Amino acid sequence: MAKFIPIFPLKLGVFPGQYLNLHIFEPRYKQLINDCFEAGKNFAIPTVLDDTLYEFGTELRLAEIVKRYENGEMDIKTEGVGIVQILEVVREVPDKLYTGAIVTDMPYKPLDTDELNPTLLELIIKLHKYIGTSFNPLEKFKHPLSFDLTPYVAMPLEEQCRLLSVQSEKQRQLILIQHLVKIIPTIDEANKVRQKVQMNGHFRNETSPDIF
Repeated sequence: MAKFIPIFPLKLGVFPGQYLNLHIFEPRYKQLINDCFEAGKNFAIPTVLDDTLYEFGTELRLAEIVKRYENGEMDIKTEGVGIVQILEVVREVPDKLYTGAIVTDMPYKPLDTDELNPTLLELIIKLHKYIGTSFNPLEKFKHPLSFDLTPYVAMPLEEQCRLLSVQSEKQRQLILIQHLVKIIPTIDEANKVRQKVQMNGHFRNETSPDIF
């Protein structure tokens, strides 16, 4: 069923089950977050690729406003709760600074497996050993699956977006395996990989692309 939802486009991949910390400073998104907080409603982050809004995005729940600043800026914590397909962008929302969209919910929960592929586990541990970190999915997550692990494999943004459109958990894990098989031999880029991985959990000062 189609529904309306406020959107916060970013050059960023976000997934169901993922917690994302953001620093909110633009007037339109300060208004968006305040509206969602007061109404108890969710918003969506669709990814921007090459100045174009990707067809799929992640619906987020505002988990907490951690801090409010005197100028209205905020530090917030959010949680990805689902995937949406954007049917139509609503560029002008009455009395609002932000943009919205008509979307439909997309199924994503494991329909064909709820187990982690042993090859994927082995490759992720191998990657982090090479880059000097001790990340182990089984220690970080109680029951890790593809969307839990995607932020920890330094996958290009375009490939991350592709995962949002894949409804098969088995296929998503195979996509991660293919990526790791390709990236592990190029560990001369280890410093870049480490920087991307270590960004998880920090408050991110992200600017939404001005595409509307």
